[in-house]
Amino acid sequence: MESTNPKKLRAELKDYLDLAASEPIRIQRRTGENFILMSEDTYAYLQNEIVSLQRRLLGMSQAAEGKGTEYKIGERTRLNRFKKKNLA
Repeated sequence: MESTNPKKLRAELKDYLDLAASEPIRIQRRTGENFILMSEDTYAYLQNEIVSLQRRLLGMSQAAEGKGTEYKIGERTRLNRFKKKNLA
């Protein structure tokens, strides 16, 4: 990951934006604060990944607590009824 400071970022903004298309860039202030510059596609991917992981965690915690619904083979479910309606 490339690192820079705000002064250098302002001076070479176009170059850093081009670089951010392929990798995140750390921007470090003198106060010690750090910021990350990344492409919108990378940000959207990370947001989607977070949501996906949260859903998996919720599902696993519900299964561990026994809150899941058990389906048996051949049992009629809402999905099966939907499929039969569309086939007719």
